[in-house]
Amino acid sequence: MNMIKKRDFLLSKVWIQAVILVLLFGFFVLGFLAFRTYTGEPPIPQKVIGPDGRVLFTGDNIMAGQGTFLRNGLMEYGSIFGHGAYLGPDYTADYLHRAALMSIDFYKSLGSDRARTTTIADFKTNRYDSSSGTLTFTAAQASALEELEKYYHTFFAEPTTKNGLRPNAIIDPADTRDLTAFFAWSAWCASTLRPGLQYSYTNNWPPEPLVNNQPTADVVVWSVLSLITLLGGIGLLLAAFGRWNFLGWHGR
Repeated sequence: MNMIKKRDFLLSKVWIQAVILVLLFGFFVLGFLAFRTYTGEPPIPQKVIGPDGRVLFTGDNIMAGQGTFLRNGLMEYGSIFGHGAYLGPDYTADYLHRAALMSIDFYKSLGSDRARTTTIADFKTNRYDSSSGTLTFTAAQASALEELEKYYHTFFAEPTTKNGLRPNAIIDPADTRDLTAFFAWSAWCASTLRPGLQYSYTNNWPPEPLVNNQPTADVVVWSVLSLITLLGGIGLLLAAFGRWNFLGWHGR
């Protein structure tokens, strides 16, 4: 009986060992980053009040706004937290910019320079009370919220496609009010300082000069390093693969 000769494996066992090591290391890093993400996430306040104690919106409104955002597929149109928009705006950046302009206008009687510095202080000062779960907005922030509720309702209820959305995309005022609460919370996370630190819950992202929101040095350094590591690692892998025969895929 003729014995069937076993075909040699085309790849070196070194590659299999390398793949296993990369998988183990990769999942360890992913797990660590997931842990850091959930332990360092920004708080969702139980309620947001104005300086007079009036409730502006609640944590339930924020979560309902997120649901409206997802249910209407707005992540395929715009984005949140400066992740880059497709057709429409990044709503965190959009809300932050519009609210800052409205705040500067609110303080215009103080003069141009003081209006800007007061606006920066409003957005950078963390007024969240973790013991009660209450976030307090200044009078300027509360006024901007009310104006932006009207703006976003008009934007999403537009009966035409001029904004890139389907006509009458979201016409229920309760839905657009919840959406605005979601956008306002994301803008607060992006601009207010983490307790005891000099940057926001999102490392000052997205940037907004009107509230002195500039990306931190860590954001820039790690973004550049990650890109260099990715491209450099791919280059080294291909160079090694093409240089040494014992790594496989040579000969036959």
